[in-house]
Formats: sequence, structure tokens, C-alpha cells
Amino acid sequence: MTEKVATDGISEIFEDKEKITRALSRAVNEALLQHKKAGNPVASWKDGRIVWIQPEDIPVEEKNR
Repeated sequence: MTEKVATDGISEIFEDKEKITRALSRAVNEALLQHKKAGNPVASWKDGRIVWIQPEDIPVEEKNR
């Protein structure tokens, strides 16, 4: 029997590390923006401790898409 090779392009997508990094950055920014707009704090890690960032202090890039 011969093996079937996946032809969905996933392997090619995972080879482009810059594209993955950009997509993850956009996703994180979008999640932070949603928290900020909803008035919800987010948990973060600073100096070995968990800290809460209040909505008004959440750093986001508000770009036109």
C-alpha cells in the first residue's frame, strides 16, 4: 500500500514563521482590544509574578483594518 500525502497546504503554512508570528500578534492584539472595550482586566506575568492589567492600561494597537 502507498501512503497518502496531505495536500491541504498545512505543512507549507507552518514553514512560514513570519506569517505565523504576524497572525499570532494580530490575534493577541484583538483579544486585548476586546478585553479593553468590555472593561475587563487581563492577567499578565511580570517579574515572576502574576499581575492584573486594568482595562485602561491594556496596551493595544487600534488600527483600521
